[in-house]
Amino acid sequence: MALSSGVGPATGAPGREDASSRLRRLARGAASRSSRVGLFVYALTLGGLLGLASADYATSGGYPFGGTAIGSWTAWPKAGSLDSDPYARAVNARRGDIPLAVGEGMLLTAASDDSGRTLDAACTYRLAGVTPPARAWTITVTGRGTPVPGQEPVRTGFTSTEILRETDGRFAILLSPEVQAGNWLPMPRPSGPVRLALRLYDTPVAASVGSLDRDSLPAIERTGCAS
Repeated sequence: MALSSGVGPATGAPGREDASSRLRRLARGAASRSSRVGLFVYALTLGGLLGLASADYATSGGYPFGGTAIGSWTAWPKAGSLDSDPYARAVNARRGDIPLAVGEGMLLTAASDDSGRTLDAACTYRLAGVTPPARAWTITVTGRGTPVPGQEPVRTGFTSTEILRETDGRFAILLSPEVQAGNWLPMPRPSGPVRLALRLYDTPVAASVGSLDRDSLPAIERTGCAS
């Protein structure tokens, strides 16, 4: 009796230890798999958010690729062509713009002055000179970001038919937050970066952007900034 009662506990202990070890291994395996799945979901979510944020930034302003720099201006000869890049199509779709097709005209933009400084809504600029030959042209100013609610701009641009010119055909536009004499173009917002857009309609330069040079486009000079 003494011998058999001592054998029972000795033979049962290893079985309980093996079951406990298996349970611990299963728990560790489940925790490891759960950690890997959680890391994968986190990486996927972070990548998606970063992708959406970068796409929003890239399409909320001007065209990010495909431009030809001409001094402070950048020409976009393919913005409205069939082989325009996906970013250009996304920018057009987001803004609801119908870009000028090849042969119809050409778009040029400027986000800095002739000294390379970013155009600032708190500063005053003088745009002076001539434009390339074209049947008609327009020049407009826009600001990146949300406009001030309830504040409609007095004017957002000029056309070639309403601009006041000198006797030699040259003109000067004052881009400023304060009222100016002559061709005054108000800033679209109190502060922050702004962008100019020059659209040439029915122009021979649309066939070859290489025919443009710095002297054929208006100079952009900063004349002062609000203190």
